[in-house]
Amino acid sequence: MTHHLINAYGLPDDMDLLRVAPATEEDLKVAHSEEYLDLLCHLMPAIYENAAATQKAAQQHGLGEVRDRRTGCSTNDNPVIDDIWDYCLCYAGGSLAAARALASGRYRVAINWSGGMHHACEGKASGFCYVTDAVVAIKVLLGRFGRVLYVDIDAHHGDGVESAFLEQSRVMTVSFHQYDGRGFFPGTGGALYRALNVPLEAGTGDDEYHRLFGPIMERVMQVFRPDAVVLQCGTDSLAGDRITGLQLSVRGHAKCVHLIRSYDVPLLLLGGGGYTINHVASCWCYETAVAIGKEIPDDIPQYGFQRYYKSQGYKLHYYHDAHSSNSNDDARTKRVTKVKQRVMAHLDHLAALMAAPSTQPDEEPACPAGREDPAERLHRRCGNLDLTEFLIDLGRKQLKRRNIDLELNC
Repeated sequence: MTHHLINAYGLPDDMDLLRVAPATEEDLKVAHSEEYLDLLCHLMPAIYENAAATQKAAQQHGLGEVRDRRTGCSTNDNPVIDDIWDYCLCYAGGSLAAARALASGRYRVAINWSGGMHHACEGKASGFCYVTDAVVAIKVLLGRFGRVLYVDIDAHHGDGVESAFLEQSRVMTVSFHQYDGRGFFPGTGGALYRALNVPLEAGTGDDEYHRLFGPIMERVMQVFRPDAVVLQCGTDSLAGDRITGLQLSVRGHAKCVHLIRSYDVPLLLLGGGGYTINHVASCWCYETAVAIGKEIPDDIPQYGFQRYYKSQGYKLHYYHDAHSSNSNDDARTKRVTKVKQRVMAHLDHLAALMAAPSTQPDEEPACPAGREDPAERLHRRCGNLDLTEFLIDLGRKQLKRRNIDLELNC
């Protein structure tokens, strides 16, 4: 529905459509264990239903009907469906191609609305996500860019992406998500200050949301200074979603895209959650227009899916800013202010850490020959260290490596 609506508005005329190959198993190994991928690629409904051993193995990896030991409830978020493996390769392939397009330097914005499956972990499916295309894409971006920022505006916590980069100093994850203390993938612990989670109450509308999002993202950009950004645009944070409780309008949701786009760093836009299908298509279509800097009419064109939009009056913007204001609720305003203060304090700590030489990224991105003068690279790696001390320390490390090599040869 999204793809056809984008076509109906004529937006592809202002874009390049990349026809891409599916991802391969090798591509996915940067984010998932070989054991999990081997299970996933051979899994079919008939085998799952008739082979007890396969069923048990699948359930251990979050596939099929799984019982939660804490609650005793069964969930089936990740059913074993026909062509499950091909489906995973296709949406991951889209994110891979988008990331490679940005890494090539030919594009500043790339989009894969079928991606953004942010809950899948190294060896486990979760929350409708079988493989984590976002992690695969970020790994590609790290081959070209020094620092990558991941921002998640889905109603649920981007836990799978966060957990994948807990030990990676070149990636920061920021998740704005509904948190009521009873679920919705709340963020917990992990990388000190580089995994930032902003809790939102059910009922949060445009006003409240952007009292947090704008200032926080401005500070994140100042402190972390990313060379590329991945923005997961899950639409279950929209008003009227079937299973969540946030109240963003389409314009309010798209304002996040506009803001991140305004920083003019290479930007990868991904999809994600969203459980009222017409709202999803409306939002991602409008955000495509925002990404390319084009305003489109509110009246939805005739394009074959009209019956889905009857409930929203055949309008793109079915829920307006005025409907989503919480500004008159003093108690809520105080809680939002408190959240903002805590997040800003967190970012101040990150700023201090980023300024310390010992916290500079310990992995340098691949850089084509001739792009940077060796002396400049040396000074950049030194940070605030005295050059003499740096060279002495470097010499010691080289001597240590040489002695180890001699011992091995003996």
